Amino acid sequence: MTIPSPASPRNAAPQPPGPRPAGTRSGAPGGPGGPLARGLQRVTASALGPYQSAVVRIGFAATYLFFLLRELPHRHELYGPDGPWHWDLARRLTDGNGAFSVLMWTDSTVWFEAVYVLTLLSAAALMLGWRTRTMSVLFMVGVLSVQNRSIFMGDGGDNVVHLMAIYLVLTRCAQVWSLDARRAARDARRAAAGLPPPRDIVGPVLWALLGPVLVVATLTYELGGTWWLPALLWTIWLSAAAWWGVNRHAPHGEPRTLLDVLANLAHNATLAVIMAEVCLIYATAGWYKIQGSRWQDGTALYYPLNLDYFTPWPALSDILGASGLMVMVLTYGTVIVQVAFPFTLFNRRVKNVLLGVMICEHAGIALLLGLPFFSMAMIAADAVFLPTAFLMWLGVRVTTGKQRLFSRLPGRSRAPAKPWTPASEDGPATDGHGGPEEPRRQGGGGGHTLVG
Repeated sequence: MTIPSPASPRNAAPQPPGPRPAGTRSGAPGGPGGPLARGLQRVTASALGPYQSAVVRIGFAATYLFFLLRELPHRHELYGPDGPWHWDLARRLTDGNGAFSVLMWTDSTVWFEAVYVLTLLSAAALMLGWRTRTMSVLFMVGVLSVQNRSIFMGDGGDNVVHLMAIYLVLTRCAQVWSLDARRAARDARRAAAGLPPPRDIVGPVLWALLGPVLVVATLTYELGGTWWLPALLWTIWLSAAAWWGVNRHAPHGEPRTLLDVLANLAHNATLAVIMAEVCLIYATAGWYKIQGSRWQDGTALYYPLNLDYFTPWPALSDILGASGLMVMVLTYGTVIVQVAFPFTLFNRRVKNVLLGVMICEHAGIALLLGLPFFSMAMIAADAVFLPTAFLMWLGVRVTTGKQRLFSRLPGRSRAPAKPWTPASEDGPATDGHGGPEEPRRQGGGGGHTLVG
């Protein structure tokens, strides 16, 4: 990019001609203002996609929370001591494949109930964004434990939840739309008013309680047969102490900046992995469908619509299945959308249209085939590609609706509050998706640490 020089005074001496050094060109790839430097500055200075990561967090936490609540009456038969897949069989399987599950520590019914309830609570807290870093770790442990206890239960949506539960641990997914973000904003207002920050007790207590559990699990070799899970858990636990010490003794020093940079790099890299994962899911699903004869002749959708297991609304399935044209259009459309989606990421408008089509497709799967949690998981994964402007508009609408609802309650003011819009000193910043981005908070990234 060529930057025009300002107009020179009439009496200014002419500059001698000659090439400038390559290292000083503002548009050079390696120069101070080159694309590489700007890209590096962007991925290290801020956690990109705060609204997208928040929607992914809320979506997957809500998906598993509602799933556990629905299966609450049948939890013993599915994952507990009364299931056909007995604890001894599950123990032999996990010993062979190295899978991790705290439900394999003992076959006690009390222990199973405690783990199930803890997973429920961690999913609810993660959805609300309370102590997000701690709750994301507990949510990951709960998801892995429940799913690895009975691997033959569930559907393809469980695999997506399994992966995303691990990825969420590495993201700063509570920058917006979370209780942690509200707490960080409240602390910032106190700091602006010259007041000391409130003393945090919950964070250190959680850190102190989880530390001995991690030590015992490591010493007894109960963290599965892989190396990455103990390394991840220990890294998070030790880094939490580092964050607490830096925030306490040098909140504006270079160590704090270094920790922010590392956290932003981990977040942005994980967000890129989530995007690649979603593209891989659709690409493999689409290309596998192309190889099937029923998908080639356009009749694949007809068969699940006539299976009792996948017809929660028989009358609706009969109406749809009776139209050969509709079955053919939906069958071919499914393949086309799944195969084409990864290639539409280079065109934002086409991508947004196709993204809306896929979300409607998953909503139809939930309604017609009776797979609500699979559809919720896929829609939550698709949300990583939603445009920021749409998510901000949706947030304003939700806030306005909540204010109107609360204003109708007795004792509440009927004057709606002004919706908050993020802005910085130099105007609204963009996040690379065509919409404004919330400025980066220096107080912890919206619940970044176990102790914060």
